[in-house]
Parts: sequence; structure tokens; C-alpha cells
Amino acid sequence: MATRTRSRLSTALLAPALALGATVGLASAPAQAAVWNSCDQWGNTTLNGYTLYNNIWGSGTGSQCIWANSGTNWGVWANHPNTGGIKSYPNAKKVVNKSVTSLASLTSSYNVTVPSSGAYNTSYDIWDTGYKYEVMLWVNKTGAVGPLGSSQGNVTLGGSTWTVYKGNNGSNDVFSFIRSSNSSSGTVNILPILKWIKDTKGWFGNVTIGDVQFGYEITSSSGGLDFTTNSLTVSSS
Repeated sequence: MATRTRSRLSTALLAPALALGATVGLASAPAQAAVWNSCDQWGNTTLNGYTLYNNIWGSGTGSQCIWANSGTNWGVWANHPNTGGIKSYPNAKKVVNKSVTSLASLTSSYNVTVPSSGAYNTSYDIWDTGYKYEVMLWVNKTGAVGPLGSSQGNVTLGGSTWTVYKGNNGSNDVFSFIRSSNSSSGTVNILPILKWIKDTKGWFGNVTIGDVQFGYEITSSSGGLDFTTNSLTVSSS
């Protein structure tokens, strides 16, 4: 399995200077991009409460363009070479800013259309406000990709069964939950997963959840592949 080494800073787009020489081509976005599109490495916009990022952060990248009809209906065309290493994490982000114990609920529903080739995962990336802890929920994966860290066994939480991995990328702890079978649509009850990390495992305390991101961690998509988020909701109370 490939080792995942993405840093928190590049994911959060806190410093465009972290770009590692990515070359973004001029491939056109799909015709359905009625509201917004961008082929810029750090292209981003906010639509109906969600922030969209093109987020080409890795090295040895190719071309990638993001389009959006709304914050919850968007997609990416990407043509990254068939080499190792994560190239990008285009995503939509919803800000929560509530501590784990103050949350009464945190859920998300997704519906995606993803390619059968390439190397990538479709995942949630959930951060605390201090960017010390990263919780990844992989709902599907294709090709030579794998999570950071060592396996902690299996657990059934939030409506799915996951294999859990625990690791550290040098900047933050990473807890990865890999769904036991690929899914292109569904609902994830995120709060029980966070409470399991906090209360059952003690891997973090009563942290404040900041960003809930959903997108595609792309390692390779040679020849150009389409990734479409048909619908997405992130709800908290």
C-alpha cells in the first residue's frame, strides 16, 4: 500500500508558498460548470456555505480543473501521471467550530460518480481547529493507495464497518478509517466516530472540530479522469 504523507498545512491551504512546483494545465472544465470553475493550483471559492478548493499540493503533478454548480454539486477533471505520491485533494469544506462534547449531531450524506481506473480515494478529512488531529474517512478507493500508520483493527461505527489506522505525518496525528467495501453514496454519522476516538481510545480530548472536508485524494489519473460529487450535505447541531 502506498504511504500517505500529505501535510496539514497544504491541505488547509494556509500557505500557497508550500506549492511543490505543480504545473497546472489549461484543460477546460466540463460544460456543467455553470457557476464557477478554476484550473488554478490553489483555486477556491465559497458557495452556499461550502468552500471549494482545487488544492493541487503534491509534486510531479499534471493538470487539474474544478467546476461547481453549487457547494454541494461539483466535480474535478484531473490528468496526473501514473507515479507514486498524492498529487491533490480537491474538496468542499464546511466549517463546524464546535467541541466534540457540545455537538448533538454531526452527519454527512454523499453521492459521487468516480472512475474505475487511476489511483485515488474518496474521503472525508476532518480537522480540529488547532490542526493537531486529522480524521480521515475513506468511503471508496481504487488503485495503489493506502493510509498512513499501522492498523488498529476493525470497528463498526457511524453506519459502516471500517479498518482503523493510526499514524503521524510529522505535523499532526492521523486517524484513518477505511470502509470495508467501496461506496458511491450513503450517509455517515460522524459524531460517534469522534466520540470513539475521544472516549474509547483516548487519542484526543475534547477538541473543537473545525473543518469537515469531502473530496478526492488523487495519486494518479493518467489520460484525464472525471470525479463528480452529485450531491453532498454536512449537517451539525
